[in-house]
Amino acid sequence: MNARAWTFRSRAVAQRAAHSSAVETGARWGLAARGAIYLLIGVLALQVAFGSDSGREADRGGALEELSAQPFGTVLLWAVGAGLVGMVLWRLSEALFGAAGPDGRKARKRALSAARCVFYAFVAYSVLAFAVGDRGSGSSDRQSRDITARVLELPAGQWIVGVGGVGIACAGVWIGVRAALRKYRKHLRTAAMSRRARRAVDVTGVAGGVARGLVFAVAGGFATRAALTYDPSDAKGLDDTLRTFAATAAGPWLLVATATGLVLFGVFSFLMARWRRV
Repeated sequence: MNARAWTFRSRAVAQRAAHSSAVETGARWGLAARGAIYLLIGVLALQVAFGSDSGREADRGGALEELSAQPFGTVLLWAVGAGLVGMVLWRLSEALFGAAGPDGRKARKRALSAARCVFYAFVAYSVLAFAVGDRGSGSSDRQSRDITARVLELPAGQWIVGVGGVGIACAGVWIGVRAALRKYRKHLRTAAMSRRARRAVDVTGVAGGVARGLVFAVAGGFATRAALTYDPSDAKGLDDTLRTFAATAAGPWLLVATATGLVLFGVFSFLMARWRRV
């Protein structure tokens, strides 16, 4: 067997491994885990908006505390953590071997999968750390302030925080625009879906994606302000970002709308776990 044939065969074997049933199971489990977290964050934010604040932060840490308080809470935490590990492995396989679809092996797509892999690796780590007893690991507000403070102490730290903030804000706009344009449709197994299922995906995908993008964009804006003021306390995590929505001229209704969108994004993630092509 010549070198070219061997390379082709090795690539084919790697691609089959990347799109194996194990990777598909991990991907669907990961999407469901993401859905559970966003659903709980949205519910906690709604409690804040309507004045029935449970004392838990409306972020990943608060969602994990809510899960841990349920019957078999520890099992649920480990299930979510394992699902997110599945998400990491799925995105890693896409970065290495390409994603599903005709353009899945393009460099831009693989780079985006690599970035998502790193992001979900951080999320999975925080969830698993919470599961083993590090209850402060899920607080987005504390993480934002601590990370910002450490980076500001570095040479050119102010520029790094500023660029990072602008990047997060741009990512938020990108997420919201893609959701509004229904870009997720190209990943769906539409032939297997009923009209009702497609309608449910569109309602939750658009509303949920726009709300998620808005939160990212505003959080990025706060990080940028922290760079400009050289004050890490200006950086805000998810909980603080959501709470600022209630202080706008729209009052709590902007927070209600955003929180409802996050709940819908959680439902959208569950639907994607069922209907997405992996």
